[in-house]
Amino acid sequence: KDELAYAVGARLGMRLQQEMPGLELSELLLGLRQAYRGEALEIPPERIEQLLLQHENATTETPRTTPAEARFLANEKARFGVRELTGGVLVSELRRGQGNGIGAATQVHVRYRGLLADGQVFDQSESAEWFALDSVIEGWRTALRAMPVGARWRVVIPSAQAYGHEGAGDLIPPDAPLVFEIDLLGFR
Repeated sequence: KDELAYAVGARLGMRLQQEMPGLELSELLLGLRQAYRGEALEIPPERIEQLLLQHENATTETPRTTPAEARFLANEKARFGVRELTGGVLVSELRRGQGNGIGAATQVHVRYRGLLADGQVFDQSESAEWFALDSVIEGWRTALRAMPVGARWRVVIPSAQAYGHEGAGDLIPPDAPLVFEIDLLGFR
């Protein structure tokens, strides 16, 4: 008995049960068997990609924006000097930096202050701190990748690029856009 094969099958089955419940098991196993053995597939590869893309598009949650968040973001976007990055992240330069940004760096050295839309401070660094980019919210990664060293930016992050519908404990409510003042001091 090949325990590794069983373990792979079990993990795949658990994941599929969560992500795609209701699949016809006999068809799933047939497709798996044919693809794994390199046999001719009953459905052309182009159709396979089309079906998977249709399923993904049908099940992808569309980020919802509350009316209050939409108003806040529209007002922020209208401010002088604001530019929009990927995902609706808004940035404005408070102090110019040098260079082209951090590129493929994995860690950043920053000083920051985080505020809710009403101006309430929910977090700030006492001194400069190192962060792994994969440990911060998506909106931070987007802004930091575009930010040159030495710059200080005001960064407005839509809730979909922050903590979304869940919020973060008692500090950040659901669907809350966040405002950060970030000083990028270095990277590695």
